[in-house]
Amino acid sequence: MTFTGEYLRRTGKAPDNKGKYMDMAWLTTLQNSQWQGRGELWLDPEGNEAQHYDCSLVIEKDNIQYSWQWEGKTQQGRYLFDNTLNKKSASWSDSWHQPEPVDCKSVVDTGCLFSLFNAYKVPSNPDWGWRSQLSQRPSQELILQMTNITPWGEEGRAVRMVFNRI
Repeated sequence: MTFTGEYLRRTGKAPDNKGKYMDMAWLTTLQNSQWQGRGELWLDPEGNEAQHYDCSLVIEKDNIQYSWQWEGKTQQGRYLFDNTLNKKSASWSDSWHQPEPVDCKSVVDTGCLFSLFNAYKVPSNPDWGWRSQLSQRPSQELILQMTNITPWGEEGRAVRMVFNRI
C-alpha cells in the first residue's frame, strides 16, 4: 500500500490535487442534520442588488443537498464528497447554476468546513472560476457561499445562504 493509501485508511481523509487533505470530520459531526434559512442571489454585475429566497439544507453521510426558490420554482443543489483516492474531493451540481455534476478541487487551510473550486468555460473567453464554501459561525449558523472568479482574479458575490438547524 502506498503512503497515500495508508493515510486514507488510517484517517478517512482524501487528498486534494496538491497532496494535502480535506478534513471531513465536520461531515460526520453534522451528519443527518436539517437546516432552514434565507438566501441571497446576486445577478447584478456590480454586486449591489440581491434577490432573496427561502432555502434548506440536509447533510448526509457523504453529501450535502440544498434547495432554494427562484421565481416560484424550487431549485436543487448537491455536493457529493468522495473519500477514495480515485476521485476528486467532491462534485457539485445545481439545477439552476450547474445542471451537470462537475469535479471540484479542495482548497485547504481556509478555516471553512469546506472550500471547493472548479473552473468553467465561457465562450470566447478564458475559463472563469467558481468557489463554494461552507462555514459555521460561532452562533452555529451554517453559511453556504458561492463566488464567481474572473480570469484576472476579481471575485464577485453569487450566492449566500444562511441556515439555522431545525
